[in-house]
Amino acid sequence: MRRGTAKRFGFFSMLVLATTAFGSVGGASVSQAGSTMSESHAPRIPIPGPGGIHATTADDPWLSRNWSGYAIDSGTYTSVTGSWTVPTVIAPQHPGRARQFSSTWVGIDGFNNGDLIQAGTEQDWLHGTPFYQSWWEILPNDETPIDTITVNPGDVMTVSLTQGAPDWTITVTDTTNGQTFSTTEKYSGPMTSAEWIQEAPTVNGRIATLADDGTVEFDNATANGVSPGFTSSDSGVMVKRRGRHVISIPSAPNPAGNAFAVAFGSVPPLPPD
Repeated sequence: MRRGTAKRFGFFSMLVLATTAFGSVGGASVSQAGSTMSESHAPRIPIPGPGGIHATTADDPWLSRNWSGYAIDSGTYTSVTGSWTVPTVIAPQHPGRARQFSSTWVGIDGFNNGDLIQAGTEQDWLHGTPFYQSWWEILPNDETPIDTITVNPGDVMTVSLTQGAPDWTITVTDTTNGQTFSTTEKYSGPMTSAEWIQEAPTVNGRIATLADDGTVEFDNATANGVSPGFTSSDSGVMVKRRGRHVISIPSAPNPAGNAFAVAFGSVPPLPPD
């Protein structure tokens, strides 16, 4: 079941401009140890598939500068859910100087347009130490941190986004410690895609260096209340150096079509059971 045409590269110029704008708009920020920065989660920035880049787990993967994971775009999406275990950030080669970022999220829109409603967690390396938190975001605003949930590596998170009449309900739950957050917000995007994504977020208007977050497993995915029925052609990899270097890659989907894994680096992980 192919979800539309994943490689719609005519959107590339628009999304690059959108990413730049989104990185500097909105009032929310990330703050740790006296450092404040603007962090947002941009629409997919696609690139053409150059010769020599072939994901071994996908029949026809999409390539992106900032996303890896799975996306479907064959209908109108009024709800999306997903779960994952918060990964542990691995210290970089120069931990005292490095600033690296990764985000794990579920969202609607952003695959082929500049709109996006989403919520998830971030796993960053800042000032020589790992940093974890949950957040929600509706573009063009930056992320809004969720201060009422204490996120630790190994926690199981669940996110749901549901269209109401007319507002949307965003719910983020840490099922490990029982803490939950919910907000009702206005959103008027076209609802043409649903995503489960590992991302290099946009920090101070630029795509950040991706933190080494090991392997993340997405589970219990639904779109419009049913399994997305993932196929490998719904998957995409994150690349840099004009597409010549894979930095984050998903697995094939599980047999049920509602789960997959994403690994840091270029070696695809095994799919969940």
